[in-house]
Amino acid sequence: MILRYLGRKDWAALAVCVLLIAIQVYLDLEIPGYMASITTALNTGGTSADVLAEGLPMLGCAFGSLACSMSVGFMTAYLASSFSKTLRKKQFEAVQGYSLAEMGRFSIASLITRSTNDVSQVQSVVAIGLQVVVKAPIMASGAVVKIIGSDLKWTSAVAVSVVLIMCVIVLVMRFVVPRFKRIQILNDGVNRVTKEGIEGIRVVHAYNAEDYQQRRFKSVNGELVDTHLTVSRAMAFMHPTMSTIMNLMSLSIYWIGASIVNAATGMMRVDEFSSMVVFSAYAMQVVSAFMMTTAVFTVIPRAQVSARRIEEVIETDPSIKDGNLEKSPEGFEGEIEFRDVGFRYPDTNEYVFRNVSFKISKGETVAFIGPTGCGKTTLVNLIPRFYDATEGQILVDGVDVREYTLEALRRKIGYVPQKSILMAGTVESNVNYGDTSSDRTMDDVRKALDIAQATDFVEAMDGGVQGHVAEKGGNLSGGQKQRVSIARAVCRRPEIYIFDDSFSALDYRTDRTLRTALKKETAGVTSIIVAQRIGTIMDADKIIVIDEGRAVGIGRHEDLLRGCSAYKDIAASQLAPEEVGS
Repeated sequence: MILRYLGRKDWAALAVCVLLIAIQVYLDLEIPGYMASITTALNTGGTSADVLAEGLPMLGCAFGSLACSMSVGFMTAYLASSFSKTLRKKQFEAVQGYSLAEMGRFSIASLITRSTNDVSQVQSVVAIGLQVVVKAPIMASGAVVKIIGSDLKWTSAVAVSVVLIMCVIVLVMRFVVPRFKRIQILNDGVNRVTKEGIEGIRVVHAYNAEDYQQRRFKSVNGELVDTHLTVSRAMAFMHPTMSTIMNLMSLSIYWIGASIVNAATGMMRVDEFSSMVVFSAYAMQVVSAFMMTTAVFTVIPRAQVSARRIEEVIETDPSIKDGNLEKSPEGFEGEIEFRDVGFRYPDTNEYVFRNVSFKISKGETVAFIGPTGCGKTTLVNLIPRFYDATEGQILVDGVDVREYTLEALRRKIGYVPQKSILMAGTVESNVNYGDTSSDRTMDDVRKALDIAQATDFVEAMDGGVQGHVAEKGGNLSGGQKQRVSIARAVCRRPEIYIFDDSFSALDYRTDRTLRTALKKETAGVTSIIVAQRIGTIMDADKIIVIDEGRAVGIGRHEDLLRGCSAYKDIAASQLAPEEVGS
């Protein structure tokens, strides 16, 4: 199934490979015939000219076979590299289309394994196994045709050898194939523990947990090594067993041949001896074909497991489907409405929230607040369709979000996530991110940085706006990363801003200055703020209080202090008594 991802050029190269392998096998099968002629010439007093007459064509066949083999090697190497490139590309494209539901189904560690180690397993089969898979049956068939009609005793020796080889292959494969799948799963585990240890290195050091992390890694790594050793020992059993069977077959052929030659007389003895030499050569080719097959069996089972895992990633159908609408109706720009919205995560029965209804008009600043874990982030994640609502409707500009194409919907939104995500590159590449076809300029980038109160520290960096940003913004502080993330949303010039607890790393002064600049520069644009600090949202046009999966209060700061006990409890924990009132 996975071979359908080969391109037209790949299939053409594959066809040429099959042709070259067929020519190579034909030339190899011609060599024993010349050997028989040379043997006869030597035993009947032939001259050097007679030997050369047969030897030169035999030499030509050998060099022709070598040329074909080298050509096939080069072409299969190209095929393997091209195919692995295609598989990695298709996996990456598939993952880019995943919703958060699919990302939850596949762990990041597993996705990394599938796009690296699993692809390498498939690449090895294409590079090495393709030659053998095509060559072995052609060689075996050709050799069998050549020895048909030979003495039954000789044929029986070959048949017994082939049966023994097949029995060994079946027994070993039944033992190792289930373990190949386990090896890939264990690779996922090693990746997961390694990733957690590297990403959480600060916590590991802070809690002196190095020994604990080492024990975790030793456990998963040891299990992987033990499984590898078990499989390798089983596979190691195959080669010496095959060699023993092949040598015993050769001994049997010569043992049988010796009695046949001794029983012959005159020229019949020479003919029988030549026939034994030829039969032995063809018999070795038959057995060699099966031995080549065993070499493939050492990689194919694991590659089959890897291919299924790759296919699973590529063929997983995203739960978030594209709509057809690319433009919203006129007159509704920036309007959002929730109608009896309920949501529960995939594969769970418990709702995060239910029956949530509210409306946000164009240009309003609306804030969400509530206890940790009450579903604020999940609620706003439904607007750009990171998840789809389980119940009810979400309308943006008067249209159900499911009707928009994902690109059109998300083009309307400037999203600043709870955890600031920066890419390795420059400040400019992070701020002017996505929608590269738009008309944004460097002036827009600088203006966005100024609004986000990021100009001072950016200008202090080497290179300024072109200053280096490390992977995940590792060379910036938490507050600096938040401000660059906010500048990214501002530079986009969207209809709707979503700030998901995006001011938590800022000091109160910077927070207030930034929000004042935002309010001035983004007048007329809808803003949604998820926050824990009342000081960040008390000036909002509308505050929605979420508690136990429901919107328990909607209104301005002063109104909620008077009429919403949940909001008043939050305010009492953060504000002075005189600010909360009685």
